[in-house]
Parts: sequence; C-alpha cells; structure tokens
Amino acid sequence: MKTLPVLSEEAPDASNIILGLMRIREMSDEEIRTLVGTARDNGMNYFDHADVYGGEVHGCEKRWGEAITLSPSEREQTIIQSKAGIRKPGYFDFSTEHILEAVDGSLAALNVDYLDVLLLHRPDALVEPDEVAAAFDTLASAGKVRNFGVSNHTPYQVELLKKSVTQPLQINQVQLSITHAPIIASGVASNMQGLAQSVDRDNGILDYSRLNGITLQAWSPFQKGFFDGVFLGDRDTYRELNDALDELAAKYDVTPTGIAVAWITRHPADIQVVLGTTKPARVAEAAAGSDIPLTRQEWYRLFTAAGYLVP
Repeated sequence: MKTLPVLSEEAPDASNIILGLMRIREMSDEEIRTLVGTARDNGMNYFDHADVYGGEVHGCEKRWGEAITLSPSEREQTIIQSKAGIRKPGYFDFSTEHILEAVDGSLAALNVDYLDVLLLHRPDALVEPDEVAAAFDTLASAGKVRNFGVSNHTPYQVELLKKSVTQPLQINQVQLSITHAPIIASGVASNMQGLAQSVDRDNGILDYSRLNGITLQAWSPFQKGFFDGVFLGDRDTYRELNDALDELAAKYDVTPTGIAVAWITRHPADIQVVLGTTKPARVAEAAAGSDIPLTRQEWYRLFTAAGYLVP
C-alpha cells in the first residue's frame, strides 16, 4: 500500500486508499469489524466519516464507536476523519456554534478523544470565515482536532476561508472517477471553443491544490456520474472502457476495480481514493490498485475509453 505524508508531522503517513464508512449503519458489529479489519490487513490506516451519515445525526459514527475498540498504540496509527456542516432538511451551517457542537457529537459517537482530520462538508453559501476560524482555533487549542480541510470547495472558496483561518487547509475531498473527471478533463482540452469538456467547472482545482500542497481525496471512484451507478461491468454504456479495464487487470494480475483505483492513484497529484463499499472483497480488490504503475499510454487509453477527448 502506498503511503503519503498528507497531514501534520505528528500523524502517521496516510494510506492512499481510504475506507469510507457512510453505509455501515445497518451492519452488525462483527460485519463492521470484518470490513475494517480487511482494510487494515490490506494496508489502509485512514477512515472517513461524516456526522450526517447513517440516516440520523452521527448514526454511522455511533456504529463505529460501538463496534471498534482501538488500543492506544492502534489509535496513534489510525487516521480518523469526519465532516461537518450539512444540516437537515437541506441546508449548510458553518457557524462557530454548529461546528463545535458537531465535533463534540462526533467524538462522543466515535468514542475517541480527537479527530485526526475535520473537513467542512460542502460549501456553505452563508459562510463567515471569521466564524470558521473561531471554531477551528477552539478545536485545535483543545486538542479535539489535529488537521483541517474541506470538501467540494473551489479554489476561491478555499482562499476565502484562508482569509481568516490560520490552520493549514490540507485536504479537499471531491468527486472523481474515470468517467466523472472534469477536474482533469477540462485541462486536457483547454481553450477549445464549443467543446463541453473544455469548460472549467472547478476553477482549476487540481492545479491549485498541487500548487498549494492540498491533497485531493476522490469520492465515488467507481460511479458513472453523480450516484448514477457504477461503470464497472456496464458494457451497455462503457463497453470500450470495460474492455480496457479487463485487459489491464489481466496484465497487472488484479481485478478491474484495482485498475479503476490505479487510474486515480497514478496521477502525480497523489490523490487519495475514498471507498464507499461495505464488501470486504471489494476493499481488497481496490487496495491492490494502490501503487500499480500504469504507463502514460495505459492511463490515457482509459481516459479516452471513458469518452474524453485527447486533442
């Protein structure tokens, strides 16, 4: 498993594959332990939560806290990330009060003393950077959160937060898969009039992150689009892509899942892949793609097979 120096010096190097826990609400303790154990056995030390996962606030975090017990040494080597800011029904809240309340709830549910990483969960149109800064200062000084970041934020939204926030914003979690790759595809086809692919929908988020030392995390790495189902095995829509995945899987002795992961981890931005599966076998298949050295030709073959243009 490839690891990256993603966080502060006190944190262990992070696996470039992350296990997301958004679907564990209805799993038994033993099923959760098996899932997490499989991730650990395959080199993963990074686990992603959010306070809204699970149908009720802190639902999935609570299931983790009930099922998983970490020794002090295990806790030191485990990176636990959670997200806050989405409130139901359907609004965002980056107020100081809510961020502090959300983190306290996450810590209690997870049964831990601190979060390694807190992300702001999608942009809040009514954000006041000073309020975010006040919350982050309080959490950092109390030792409740050690590293901070965002999800689904544009470069200028990050810059706006940096106007007041003093802690480094080290992570930005965004949607990315072979078939949902506008953050990459727009740059490849830049300055091509009339081509939809050339439209920059993310304000240069990929290059901005590389320039500013922000690690991108790819959620929904197997989704065709926004929760439109997976492209793996979908030969009606993506026959050429699945043929290429199968061929490369045979070459590298992994499954197509491993190649889909490798397409993301091959990028020099050192993007982390966030898995959403609850199937231990799929976790192991994904882990096998952690450091597959796809060639440039192979990487671009998958890119074009997904329907993107290389001018």
